[in-house]
Amino acid sequence: MSMHGAVLSADIVSWLYERARFYPALSQVVHELVDRLRSAGMDIDRLMVSIPVLHPSLRAKSINWTPATGIELRSYRGSPDLERQYLASPLKVVHDTEQAVRVRIGSAPRAGEFDIIKDLRAGGFTDYIALPLVFTEATPGTLSVATRAVDGFVHADIAALETISQPLSMICETHTLKEKAETVLNTYVGARAGAKVLSGDIKRGDGETISAVVGFADLRGFTQLSNHLPSHGIIELLNAYFGAMSEAVERNQGEVLKFIGDEVLAVFPYSTPEEAQSAARRALLTARETMEGIKQANQETCPTLPALRIGMGLHAGDVFYGNVGGETRLDFTVVGPTVNKASRIAGLSKDLNRDILTSEEFADIVDCHAGALGSYYLKGFDEPQPVYTAPGRGHECHSEAGRLAWDAFGAHCDQ
Repeated sequence: MSMHGAVLSADIVSWLYERARFYPALSQVVHELVDRLRSAGMDIDRLMVSIPVLHPSLRAKSINWTPATGIELRSYRGSPDLERQYLASPLKVVHDTEQAVRVRIGSAPRAGEFDIIKDLRAGGFTDYIALPLVFTEATPGTLSVATRAVDGFVHADIAALETISQPLSMICETHTLKEKAETVLNTYVGARAGAKVLSGDIKRGDGETISAVVGFADLRGFTQLSNHLPSHGIIELLNAYFGAMSEAVERNQGEVLKFIGDEVLAVFPYSTPEEAQSAARRALLTARETMEGIKQANQETCPTLPALRIGMGLHAGDVFYGNVGGETRLDFTVVGPTVNKASRIAGLSKDLNRDILTSEEFADIVDCHAGALGSYYLKGFDEPQPVYTAPGRGHECHSEAGRLAWDAFGAHCDQ
């Protein structure tokens, strides 16, 4: 390399401490780090920063760079195959020992070599080094670098990478801790609520009034079925149900706010009449996709048991969206008469043996009253409340909005 190792190290260390630590994305740091190393004369043909993550389904993320692809972001889901690959990789050694692993790659394979070395040899690489990115807490990350240079890395290269790895560790840990906080909040309170908490809305009573389609869904027959299932079977069944519901909500730009026993509370916020129609249509599409997911879960999870169904209640209106709770234990949720009515309508759907019921306010938004079922007393409401269900064949939705909305659910709205 053309620049002396010590000078290179000092230059990049200064940049990492003074500027790079303020970059909003870690991928931006890695991209510029590669540019600086290569501009200084270090022969780098592959670089990866790998970081463990706290996530319900992911184990790690990495930022990969090659001259051909540039920066690539990858996520690794936990699986038996991934675990086997990890156990046979230099990353496992680095994490266990917090020491660097260097492998000079010759033309002939060596007994017991790491699987990745075989791939690197096939790609024409001659040298590989993986260094620990030591964090104050949790499993270390890893900086791995490979070259195709005939003589591999020189001593000054290795010394520079070892020096750089220390401030890079600090930057990676800072980004990891931020992402960890976001992941935990998104997992337990939802993306929109999580963002508000991170922005500082953590005082009891902090929040805002928003307009939203509010949906409650619950499993039919779950209580009886759970009496005949072992604990692990109940958890597997609930995960299948909650998974189908939450994935459908997220696909349709809603937010799951709460799991309550076998119930799910979801919201689809809106600000304008046009957005309200879109939110209502997406809520109905969510109901349809959830029911399809439950049907699949019935076949895969408990094919010998009675089929599960869900009942769903949809209502729309203003809700308080914010922090509710005690002095030191808060819940970020929605509350108010709109939420209460959606819950009562979901309960009524069970009594009427309907898969879905909506309020009159919801029917007004989609401009379709073809599925009227009459008015019913709901707990906490003095007057009978009109409710609606999916229109069937021969019933008319006189508006395009109504036809689009109920077509999303799979109902037949004939003009």
